Amino acid sequence: MTTDDGRRPLRITLTAVVMFLLGVVIALGGGYLATLGGSWYYLMAGISLLIVAGLLFARRRAAIGLYGLLLLGTLAWTFYEVRFDWWQVAPRIDLWCILGLWLILPFVNRHLGRRGVWRDGASGVLGLGIVAGALMAGYSLTQDYHSIDGEFSDAQMQGGTPQALAGRSQSEWPAYGGSKQGDRYSTAALVTPENADQLEKAWEYHTGDLPGEGDPSELTNQVTPLKVGDTLFICTPHSVAIALNADTGEERWRFDPSINRDAEYYQHMTCRGLAYHDGGVTASGASVAEQPEQPAARCERRLFLPTNDGTLIALDVNDGQPCEEFGDGGTVDLKAGLGDGALGVYLPTSPPVVTEKLVIQGGSITDNGSVDSPGGVIRAYDVKTGALVWNFDPGNPDATEPLAPGETYARSTPNSWTIATADEALGLIYIPTGNQTPDQWSIPRNELAERFTDTLVALDLATGKVRWEFKTVHHDLWDRDLPSQPTLVDIDGAQGKVPAIIQPTKRGDLYVLDRRTGEPIVPVNEMPVPQGTDYGDTTAATQPTSALSYAPDEPLRERDMWGGTPLDQMMCRIQFRKLRYEGDFTPPSLQGSLIYPGNVGTFNWPSVAVDPSRQLLFGAPNYLAFISQMVKRSDVEAEERRGGGETGLQPNLGAPYMVRLEPFLSVLGLPCQSPPWGYVTAVDLRTMKKVWMHKNGTSRDSAPLGLPFPVGTPALGGPIVTAGGLAFMSGTLDYYLRAYDLKTGKELWKGRLPAGGQATPMTYVSEKTGKQYVVQMAGGHGSFGTKIGDSVIAWTLADDKQ
Repeated sequence: MTTDDGRRPLRITLTAVVMFLLGVVIALGGGYLATLGGSWYYLMAGISLLIVAGLLFARRRAAIGLYGLLLLGTLAWTFYEVRFDWWQVAPRIDLWCILGLWLILPFVNRHLGRRGVWRDGASGVLGLGIVAGALMAGYSLTQDYHSIDGEFSDAQMQGGTPQALAGRSQSEWPAYGGSKQGDRYSTAALVTPENADQLEKAWEYHTGDLPGEGDPSELTNQVTPLKVGDTLFICTPHSVAIALNADTGEERWRFDPSINRDAEYYQHMTCRGLAYHDGGVTASGASVAEQPEQPAARCERRLFLPTNDGTLIALDVNDGQPCEEFGDGGTVDLKAGLGDGALGVYLPTSPPVVTEKLVIQGGSITDNGSVDSPGGVIRAYDVKTGALVWNFDPGNPDATEPLAPGETYARSTPNSWTIATADEALGLIYIPTGNQTPDQWSIPRNELAERFTDTLVALDLATGKVRWEFKTVHHDLWDRDLPSQPTLVDIDGAQGKVPAIIQPTKRGDLYVLDRRTGEPIVPVNEMPVPQGTDYGDTTAATQPTSALSYAPDEPLRERDMWGGTPLDQMMCRIQFRKLRYEGDFTPPSLQGSLIYPGNVGTFNWPSVAVDPSRQLLFGAPNYLAFISQMVKRSDVEAEERRGGGETGLQPNLGAPYMVRLEPFLSVLGLPCQSPPWGYVTAVDLRTMKKVWMHKNGTSRDSAPLGLPFPVGTPALGGPIVTAGGLAFMSGTLDYYLRAYDLKTGKELWKGRLPAGGQATPMTYVSEKTGKQYVVQMAGGHGSFGTKIGDSVIAWTLADDKQ
């Protein structure tokens, strides 16, 4: 190789330059980190690299020995901080081991001094460091510090025949959550752990509904299909309802409401699902599948379609045309009584709850738009006529009689944007509520707003009156609204079965309550939390926590910071030290606070799935931190828009402070906290103990070159469980639908998706073909960053495998 001065090979000079530049960056960054109270390792490593660079320029063999000592010191420091946790070990030692290999190679090593290349002490020290690094990395690959290994007993996997399964049909999926219990459970059992790996695609349908001009960034395909008879029913982000042949995927009809686009849709455009009502169901509650086959009167069986422009439309199941007797020509205007600015801000993104006589609808209010926003009223309409029966206004909770024409509901009240659940036998509907917007600025909130924020509210089905309420967060400054549909299940206890309701939360708590009274079945305690804000708001002294929880066991520490290399990891450490962070419920701040779990939450709208026969719960907790920074309005020139978003500077019109929300990411766009970030897990509901927990998802669709590292990615798509002993779930950052063995949590099969699978699947057994199908919407999620698509895909077993 050519030399730069006739004596020193150019490769030595270039190596020295690299070492010098790395040394400068790491020494400066490490010095800054040390002044912030962080680790001194980076400063010492940077200084060592600068000395190594100088020795390389001088062609001194001491460079090899000193670098070897640096590598050995790095290994010792790594072991001290993270032991043998592979995803923590790798970014700490990868770059240093690569540079060490370069230095020890003969075509570099032999040009440094006159000693033998492999026999001198300097090379021996470096060689020892490289071998130790390789052994450390190899052993780390065999260790797992994050999983819970366990399994359910064979006796429990046999299950039972609880009354909750009476009347359920394996051929039907008539509600968003599979049943009125919201348990996402199917009695279908043809696909089992023994044959799940033989699932193959049966059909694929394209909705044709893709992003268009004027759509918000958070355009999402989150729909779970319904199945009634031999037809599937779906809705699309632009509120188009479609009926499909359940055996072939062939389109039967399509209804496009042509939503009003006169206003801007600031935040969401989605439709999680439709609701179904059968006016011909017998008083005993027999399912559609048990009815004698006979022609149904027009609109006796109907679907309810919530639209993004704030309407609720009743459609005939057979032809998809509006039911004229419902509301005004088939439509109820949900913006009525909400006052100014409802279009594009009030968004009923989730399906309503349908009972024998009522259809009950809540709606989302755009986060962090304005202190003056439409209210979060819950309304019950006559299921046949669309006449308003009652309204629960969180700003006027006792006045549940229908609002008089010309009157308006209280402004800026807590809303319920997710899916509710009803127990008609008890005469109750359970409403999970969220924040009064803005999320982080609470000064305008009054006593009623505080009362109904982040609260599971049980309303009387007949009147809308509050029967009981259970609060999950005091004085919320973190957007910890209740995001998940509550699940009803009768739990085996010492005194027999207890009618329970399970409410997952963003923090990760699973509140298990007696659904008759709201009293906890699993203990709930108050824990002290960080206090004080620097922008004039107040904080609660304590926060409730459930004894059954997937909240992080420990607060984040500097050693938990992560990156692809030592450089971006160091930058994450600096960022961590600059933020305010005192553990869970650290208040937002002007300097910026680390919020963990972050805005995505440990659990979100996908909720959990419950097997009422085996008495087990399947969930998919996520762990991602966010940054929440209050910004004084006079300090920036903000765009005066009414709508907020999932990330970025939120306007908070009418408040003296805006808020900047960002995921806690490195300069390379990777999470600053170490993986895993997503799991699948199961709980034994008889003991309320976690049985197993395994990381879930790979980096295939988010890493360079599509490398499928099993890091455990966040998931935003819900699970289902079946009588066949399986769970199905998509939602991860890689594009797969997966099948898991409920007994052990082992992944048994995965089917490739053409786009993100941020929706909950469903399953059924066809009465025509006798096959069990598993159906998944693969349409992606705008703010989650997955590929947008329009595919509905069904899988089944081959004829000889059923």
